[in-house]
Amino acid sequence: MKFNRLAISVVSVAVATSMAACSSSKKAAPAASSTAPAAAATTSAAASAPAAAGAGGLIGVTMPTKSSSRWISDGNSLKTQLEALGYSVDLEYAENDIPTQVNQLENQITKGAKLLIIASIDGTAITTQLQEAADKHIPVIAYDRLIRNSPNVDYYATFDNFKVGTIQATELLVGLGLKKEDGSDGTATGPFNVELFAGSPDDNNATFFFNGAMATLQPYIDKGTLVVKSGEKDFKTVAILRWDPATAQKRMEDLLTKTYSSGAKVQGVLSPYDGLSIGILSALKSNGYGTAGQPYPTVTGQDAEVPSVKSIIAGEQFATVYKDTRELAKVTVKMTDTVLKGGKPEVNNTTDYDNGVKKVPSELLQPQAVYKDNYQKILVDGGYYTAAQLS
Repeated sequence: MKFNRLAISVVSVAVATSMAACSSSKKAAPAASSTAPAAAATTSAAASAPAAAGAGGLIGVTMPTKSSSRWISDGNSLKTQLEALGYSVDLEYAENDIPTQVNQLENQITKGAKLLIIASIDGTAITTQLQEAADKHIPVIAYDRLIRNSPNVDYYATFDNFKVGTIQATELLVGLGLKKEDGSDGTATGPFNVELFAGSPDDNNATFFFNGAMATLQPYIDKGTLVVKSGEKDFKTVAILRWDPATAQKRMEDLLTKTYSSGAKVQGVLSPYDGLSIGILSALKSNGYGTAGQPYPTVTGQDAEVPSVKSIIAGEQFATVYKDTRELAKVTVKMTDTVLKGGKPEVNNTTDYDNGVKKVPSELLQPQAVYKDNYQKILVDGGYYTAAQLS
């Protein structure tokens, strides 16, 4: 599929793909990693016969938005797996509106939820509701985005977000020929002009992604192999509020106008999310990139969303980072079931995710790099998508 089919309108893409899976504390070193945990265990009664609907109590699940396909997948996976264990589920989407998410949480607490699973819009904006939950002895699991500035967060289920950033940076180096997919050195020498983008500053994951990427890219920048021609390298300058594709497109357009109008070409773009990548590619296309004489630069991404996977197949976006949200849902459901049965969930990281008040016990899953030459094996053969969805 050609890119003009992907990005007929960045405004529509903004509605269709805005907001990545993401959350902010500072991280000094890569977090410990794990292989994807097994599916949530069922009770012996559940194994022999279906549990009565809602027998395990009500679970409140709040997701940020339906405008990103990954959050729809997350919500559906959580609901299906929790219901299979006999819980009833109140699944809500806040459409990136903080007051809406606040109201949803308050309603779930009022309804008597036994546990809350929260993928927050702003990890600092729900402390009052978390205190209300704590006052009623309702446990809270932060889902994929760390909830900050509150002691009332019991567990955190996510991916190794620092590693996501290192993968994105490595994908950029692979696309430029400085590295090979197996991690060995490539034959290119540079210098290459690159530009940097980061995620939403109110999302804790965004800083992890950026810090992981910069830990990998900084030595190349210091040596002059990579040149950030615009000079815009700090997180606050390159961050895109609410992961908005239209904002990313506008920033890329401005960079091209201010920095590359004299004839220099951008050869690589660090993009932390597929929705932003679509906007960035649209800006590049409008400025003459994407032709035989001037191909697209290497553009990275995250979440393996269908439009971006199609773009990778078409040779436009170079790569993305795949995070199997089915496995994330399994981990979270297992946590939920264990907590509500009086147990202590398994975690593999207790040191890196400091929310400003406490270090939240976390279970981290492994992300994977997806390129044109391995998408079939990872995404289709792995059952995440069908071949028809990507055609």
